[in-house]
Amino acid sequence: MIHQTETIAAIATAMNNSGIGIIRISGADAFSIIHKIFRPAKEKDMQQVSSHTVHYGIIMDGDRIVDEVLVLIMKGPHTYTREDTVEIDCHGGMYVLNKTLELVLKNGARAAEPGEFTKRAFLNGRIDLSQAEAVIDVINAENDFALKSAVTQLKGSVSEKIRKEREVLLEQIAYIEAALDDPEHIEMDGYGDTLLPILQECRADIEALLANADDGRILKEGIKTVILGKPNVGKSSLLNALLGQDRAIVTEIAGTTRDALEESLRLNDVVLNMIDTAGIRSTEDVIEKIGVDKAKEYAKEADLIVFVADASRPLDENDREIISIIRDKKVIALLNKQDLEEAADREELKALLGEIPLIETSIVENVGLDTFVKTIREMFYRKEINFNDQVYITNARQKSALAAAEAALDKAVDSIAAGMSEDFFTIDMMDAYTQLGLVIGETVEDDLADEIFSRFCMGK
Repeated sequence: MIHQTETIAAIATAMNNSGIGIIRISGADAFSIIHKIFRPAKEKDMQQVSSHTVHYGIIMDGDRIVDEVLVLIMKGPHTYTREDTVEIDCHGGMYVLNKTLELVLKNGARAAEPGEFTKRAFLNGRIDLSQAEAVIDVINAENDFALKSAVTQLKGSVSEKIRKEREVLLEQIAYIEAALDDPEHIEMDGYGDTLLPILQECRADIEALLANADDGRILKEGIKTVILGKPNVGKSSLLNALLGQDRAIVTEIAGTTRDALEESLRLNDVVLNMIDTAGIRSTEDVIEKIGVDKAKEYAKEADLIVFVADASRPLDENDREIISIIRDKKVIALLNKQDLEEAADREELKALLGEIPLIETSIVENVGLDTFVKTIREMFYRKEINFNDQVYITNARQKSALAAAEAALDKAVDSIAAGMSEDFFTIDMMDAYTQLGLVIGETVEDDLADEIFSRFCMGK
């Protein structure tokens, strides 16, 4: 266990006036600090009371009563940080919370940095880095999928799989190293044939984690959805209809939308991060052209593209250009303005779209939007997710480390196929072992850990 030298404290609840507010203290001096400022209703030494007990009394600033509180005493290592911990349940006014925190700091604690309580839990070995990142995901979860996935990771689902792969690699590395040191007693003839299926199975496990990494990100962050179409097809009207408010300006003037407009909305259990873009068309207007170029750039990074075509106007080169841009992406096409007389060549549109689903809509009359939402859900959530056995990688850092581990194993497999000596295997296997360690924080550098925990809110 790494013992921190300073006792830290922070307000652990939202910074607004509410019914209650909590101040958290962690470190070797936590009990002595509370002993100095807390007067329990029944006289007792707060440094000697039993762990995980709650005590009623008042916070004192000298002879002045600051607040009537409950104090929770928790002795390490059976705490969040594995250190002695005190939580003070105050009334929730910001003045009284800040006054109480000021007393705590004046009596021996220092103000905690963002995420420092969770960082100490990591440094003291109570959780690994993947579990620490799951704490952020629990806090930031915006849908049921994201919450379940985060809780599963918090319980150690990722850690368990990564540790298993590392144990397999370490066992093989140790055997090879021992054989190289003592070739007279440890046989290595044909060992590559024995090692190959082991590495292939390990690589397959990593590949499976990487295969659902984008699904995990979508579960956590929502579907990055870009609305594309030529001017005046109903893109902004679609955004407004889904939001239930007039967020985007809608006029009969072509090219009204010059810049991207971003909004996030929840449709049942589906979260869409919507981006309404400028209408794509050939234009000499410098500002509009910038908007068109940005729309095309957004399309490259989208999880989903919603292509909106106008049923009341013939298809033109702008429509055809958009379809050529989006052909290899996940796309849903809307043939909008079904309330008007149809002029678009429906058969040509279907031929251009190929396998892309086409939904008839009239956004002004709220026709087809239910089918649109249902299609999105079927496209991204085709099966029920069983979080008891499915592990989802949900952030780019973990995905990058896994990809590097997979690449290292590929090199090791290639070395075996090329008939190279065993010491070449161990270099790449150790690289894979190290990269997997980055996922759970076994080999993480201090500056990376600092950067990760800086994303936490104060008091967590």
